[in-house]
Amino acid sequence: MMNDRYQNMFSHLAQNIEGAFIPFVMLGDPTIKESETIIDTLIANGADALELGIPFSDPVADGPVIQRADYRALVAGVTPELCLDLIMRLRAKYPDIPIGLLVYANLIVYRGLKEFYEHAARVGVDSVLIADVPLSESASFIAAANNAAIAPVLIVPPNADDDLLRDVARLSQGYVYCLGRAGVTGADRMMEMTQTTKLTTLRELNAAPTVIGFGISTPEHVRMALNAGARGAIAGSAIVALIERHHKNPDALHTALASFTRQMKAATRLSTI
Repeated sequence: MMNDRYQNMFSHLAQNIEGAFIPFVMLGDPTIKESETIIDTLIANGADALELGIPFSDPVADGPVIQRADYRALVAGVTPELCLDLIMRLRAKYPDIPIGLLVYANLIVYRGLKEFYEHAARVGVDSVLIADVPLSESASFIAAANNAAIAPVLIVPPNADDDLLRDVARLSQGYVYCLGRAGVTGADRMMEMTQTTKLTTLRELNAAPTVIGFGISTPEHVRMALNAGARGAIAGSAIVALIERHHKNPDALHTALASFTRQMKAATRLSTI
């Protein structure tokens, strides 16, 4: 049976007139141990859920900031098994926080779909989003996710047509990931808020709550996403850039992450917008 952490989170936030702030972290950057303390800092300062990456050697959907995070983690010897062990520790500490994975298909295929999703479920993963599998090739992954009671999260690109929106509304669980702009990940390019009509259509189709990612790097971007009708915003490259800048000075790193998270979470409080 699918767990209801996402549903509980979105319901609780709606009661408080808030959207969700969801940070992305590449597990193992710069080390597995430091990843855990980074995530502790993010949650302590207002993160509502987590989107976590497993380092991969060919992250084609990512820009240079996250590509370098993959490299740092791989050089540190981080493996998918170490990442899943860390998630198990996080789940024990944070039983109610939704935890999603954003991964590449080869990481799943190498392990075997059934084994990967079942292992992810055992350690407490709530959802899996696959960066490089289009909807037309996703059936086997969605089936394996559903069999393991993991929510398959699907992507809505800026050029999505009505047929794609209907399919995503039918199949995506937990939340729907709407791209704030085309291209690869990166905080150096402004978010292009062109998704308002698509968000309205997804609501009319009774889709899972929509969350906007790609290009979210400032509190203003969070407000734009929520004002467009999204239920939350995901920031990835902006956080990974802070880790890259300060990872050799842990005190400075955690101060910067705490400040950034508090500002981004404050922007989700719709009653103050």
